[in-house]
Amino acid sequence: MQLLLDQITKTVGPSVHLYPMTLAPVPGAVTVLLGATQAGKTSLMRAMAGLDTVSSGRVLVDGVDVTHRSVRERNVAMVYQQFVNYPSMTVAQNIGSPLRLRGEPDIDARVRALAERLHIDAFLDRLPAELSGGQQQRVALARALAKQAPLMLLDEPLVNLDYKLREELREELAALFAGGESTVVYATTEPGEALLLGGHTAVMDAGELLQYGPTAEVFHTPKNLRVARAFSDPPMNLMPARRAGGGGVRVANAVDWSLALPNEAGDDLVLGIRAGGLRERTQAGDVAIEARVELAEIAGSDTFVHVHAEVGDLVAQLAGVHKFDLGARITLHLNPDHLFVFDAAGPLVRAPLSRQGAR
Repeated sequence: MQLLLDQITKTVGPSVHLYPMTLAPVPGAVTVLLGATQAGKTSLMRAMAGLDTVSSGRVLVDGVDVTHRSVRERNVAMVYQQFVNYPSMTVAQNIGSPLRLRGEPDIDARVRALAERLHIDAFLDRLPAELSGGQQQRVALARALAKQAPLMLLDEPLVNLDYKLREELREELAALFAGGESTVVYATTEPGEALLLGGHTAVMDAGELLQYGPTAEVFHTPKNLRVARAFSDPPMNLMPARRAGGGGVRVANAVDWSLALPNEAGDDLVLGIRAGGLRERTQAGDVAIEARVELAEIAGSDTFVHVHAEVGDLVAQLAGVHKFDLGARITLHLNPDHLFVFDAAGPLVRAPLSRQGAR
């Protein structure tokens, strides 16, 4: 199924929910809508589903204008942040409800197969109220998969689950979508989810579509500062800089680094590096940054170290568990080839020359 949003907008009174945008999710693949809360992701999904009518523009499905068709006239499956199940039906009846509506054969076998894929086959005879939140969300996902709709919309379906369960379901969903035929649109605030799901990513901010393309391409080549900020967790480290003589830059009016710049780069720049691009151990071509530890926090198998340096406040993501005393001195290293270079007005003027350290 080819969905095309053609120059759509959405306004409610004086408020603009969606600015003019055109988007054509890749058929049969996953498109991630990535952006902070109130970026416009839910408004865009509701326009796709027919839950809301756009203020201008068109919604086309396989070339047919469905702009003014309601959700009942469109074949769409949707999963929300809050799991929605039929409370008086068992898990098996919930999952099988789309199959019964279509008069499909072998419902019991297909329900069990879906339940096994989502690890809820032990609960088929229970009511939703007897399940945990994570189990109930799996039921909602199984019912959506059973519908076999050509368009499946998932609006932050894991946001209300605990960390461990989110990690498990992310991996399962990536595998489920890879083997499906539906066009999947998945909204999230988390860059890590976009990277795990792969496919294509549309980065949104304040109702604007900033960039759309293959997920790895958008991650490694954000077109401007707004995209880079949205697609980095923790936020990308940004350092003001100015072109200096001799083929380099002066960073934060403090230090000079040798840095290859394209001819079109202006004098005022912003240098960016993701937290994983900062290291304690030096490598060939590195520059050193002397800093003071302000906070160190362990997250999973990594340690995030917040520091203050001449070039600004930075966050380093160090592999492994490390302990740092507050106020301790630390030397971090980065390779200038791994820096993103933005014009001070926002556009990207140079992506990292090597992707190493640009995670």
